[in-house]
Amino acid sequence: MFYQFYEFGHAAMAPWRATAENMRVAYSNPFNPLSYTAMGRSLAAGLEVFERVTRRYGKPAFELPQTQIAGVDVSVHEKVVWSKSFCDLLHFERCLPPHHGNDPKVLVVAPMSGHYATLLRGTVEALLPAADVYITDWKDARMVPLSEGRFDLDDYIDYVTEMIRFLGPDTHVVAVCQPSVPVLAAVALMEEAEDPLAPASMTLMGGPIDTRINPTAVNRLAEEKPLKWFEDNVVMNVPWPQPGVMRPVYPGFLQLSGFMSMNLDRHLVAHKEFFMHLVKNNGDSADKHREFYDEYLAVMDLTAEFYLQTVDTVFIHHALPKGEMTHRGHLVDPSKIRRTALLTVEGENDDISGVGQTQAAQRLCVNIPDSNRMHYVQPDVGHYGVFNGSRFRKEIAPRILGFINAHRSGSRAEQTSVVLPLRRPAAKRQKQVV
Repeated sequence: MFYQFYEFGHAAMAPWRATAENMRVAYSNPFNPLSYTAMGRSLAAGLEVFERVTRRYGKPAFELPQTQIAGVDVSVHEKVVWSKSFCDLLHFERCLPPHHGNDPKVLVVAPMSGHYATLLRGTVEALLPAADVYITDWKDARMVPLSEGRFDLDDYIDYVTEMIRFLGPDTHVVAVCQPSVPVLAAVALMEEAEDPLAPASMTLMGGPIDTRINPTAVNRLAEEKPLKWFEDNVVMNVPWPQPGVMRPVYPGFLQLSGFMSMNLDRHLVAHKEFFMHLVKNNGDSADKHREFYDEYLAVMDLTAEFYLQTVDTVFIHHALPKGEMTHRGHLVDPSKIRRTALLTVEGENDDISGVGQTQAAQRLCVNIPDSNRMHYVQPDVGHYGVFNGSRFRKEIAPRILGFINAHRSGSRAEQTSVVLPLRRPAAKRQKQVV
């Protein structure tokens, strides 16, 4: 009933939000003399903060209408090119200049861990000038009718495999955070089956391949609780009138409360500063706050079976690094990967996937030649900085594109192959697992 109470509370607050927004507009109106006073600006600021913290944020848009290729601005159009019940595959189709040639096809697998794929807007934006980019746009489980069936970790692996096959030869996969495990599993299964459409390269970024290494607070929480605890405390049925009514899910609002509680003091300070920026009419800083929290506070529900299977497989039993992970009863063996090149990327200050957890994929994929593998640790970034921000644009994205181009098939790949020298931080002590 907790989800129903949440929905009722949200509906009950609707008149108050509408009233607050109308009053904010009134106190911000340039024809209102009070809007020029400290009291008027403070009232308008407080009303906006109230409206924003009680609002339910919808799915954001990517809003990437153009990119720049060889110094020329070109338009970009979003197209759904593949679709199933729980995911759309978006293609960022660029209007390429004449004689440009073919850029590598890059499939960005976004995390299905609470936030929408738009959280990777910066990732896509950085890759667009040099790559033909596709991204998995996972659907909010509460919007999927119960008649569409279940969706678990095995289905996730199937979806990834189908999308790689759909894109065809010379596809390069980039998995950000949570999908590192299912992507590695999908590629291992394709390689074992000698699938000619196995991706040319695989980039795993800040992913929980082996959470026994440098465990974080998130890892420890999962290990301390039995699976039954998660099933009893965080799984709820979608209430009426949502399309997915009665579907068991891990609700987005619960996930958001977990995200916020990890750094609650930081969020409180951010909202206090937002209030002061509004009072002082500091528009640029206020806009940055709105832009970040419009994305951060937009969350989606996960199907219960996917969430529980992921917790059990990845965080409790560590099935992949132990050699015990299965896909529909078939053992997943990363040592079968031979042709797909592997790049692993980590952030030095990552508090979600500790340093060494993603690198563990290098140890598991023992049969990838040394010439086809690389590991990089980005200094001075946390989890978010692994796939977004200035350091990602300047240091990580060029390495990803260089690695991809170095492992393309065809003459163009040989002409554009660039692998930048790596800069590693000073070695930090890690808790290794034997």
